[in-house]
Amino acid sequence: MERGPKPSRIGRIWIVLPLAAAMTVAVWTQGARQAASQQAPAPFSRLLALGPATRFTPQAKWCSGARIVFFPGGPAGGVFANNVYNGARQAELDLGPRVQYVFSDWDPQKMIQQFKETAATRPDGIAVMGHPGDAAFDPLIEDAEANGIIVTSGNTQLPKMEQRYAAKGFGYVGQDLYGSGSALAAEALRRSGLKAGARAMVWGLLSQPTRGLRTKGAIDTLKKAGLTVDYLEIDSATNADPQAGTPTFTGYVSSHPDVRLVITDHGGLTATVETYLKTAGKKPGEIYAAGFDLSPATVTSIRGGWTNLVIDQQPWLQGYLPILNICLTKVYGFSGLHIDTGGGFADKNNINFLAPLAEKEVR
Repeated sequence: MERGPKPSRIGRIWIVLPLAAAMTVAVWTQGARQAASQQAPAPFSRLLALGPATRFTPQAKWCSGARIVFFPGGPAGGVFANNVYNGARQAELDLGPRVQYVFSDWDPQKMIQQFKETAATRPDGIAVMGHPGDAAFDPLIEDAEANGIIVTSGNTQLPKMEQRYAAKGFGYVGQDLYGSGSALAAEALRRSGLKAGARAMVWGLLSQPTRGLRTKGAIDTLKKAGLTVDYLEIDSATNADPQAGTPTFTGYVSSHPDVRLVITDHGGLTATVETYLKTAGKKPGEIYAAGFDLSPATVTSIRGGWTNLVIDQQPWLQGYLPILNICLTKVYGFSGLHIDTGGGFADKNNINFLAPLAEKEVR
């Protein structure tokens, strides 16, 4: 019988290698199964609970020991200022610093004097409202920074100081002022249906260099749409106590009976719109009223049809986040936060959702 050729040595090696590999895998698999049966691995949920190895240990009250002075802006217990104050108090509780609160009645000159007195006590940080503007505030802030005080601003930006000291913790928590004024005016025009030639009144704070940008944004937008715009400056008495502005409002409406839109660029004035309109002898909806910031009184006014549109800049965050900003810089050396607190609108369609928060002075 004829036989085929004998396999070469190389051929025999290629036959043996796969067999050896298969036997090795089988032995290893059996050993692994025995080891697994003797020591089962930890459940996956337990591995998740253990987490990755880390050198950082989270701590409660991690900013305790820091001393901060905080400016809520307005009068103690006042509209808007109280929301800011409530946010700062929550941050104080959460983070642990000692916080001193300084109320200023929205008076830029008072803010300047209070800052001088505060800086002299050398706190770790000061959270200011930027209403006095760069020209008035900058020299004082530069002295404070030179003395190692962390400074940051809320509600009204101090752009020069923020640019210069951002790496040392100077940030901003608040709205884009010009943009928010423009947005409110544009939305009021869209919803009210007013056209070119209609009369509008803007009651604001053009005299304050940076804070006045919000007023300017509203005026520019209305004029661009062709409306006749009358401007009223909020005097110091009305700035501190909005009820004091009632004669001003009624006098304006009496001399301008064709006014169809009023924008109040101030949370306290917006909260007093119902009083203004009733005293002027107007009915709900007779004048389209738009303004800034929620409050319990503004909620009531919206529900009653007196106030038609409010832009919510979430002042509670303007209290909480500057405290957080200073703590982050003090403890961890982080640079300043720049946060836009939003521009959502409140009206009769969503006020029932927002009302409970506004009544607690959170929104």
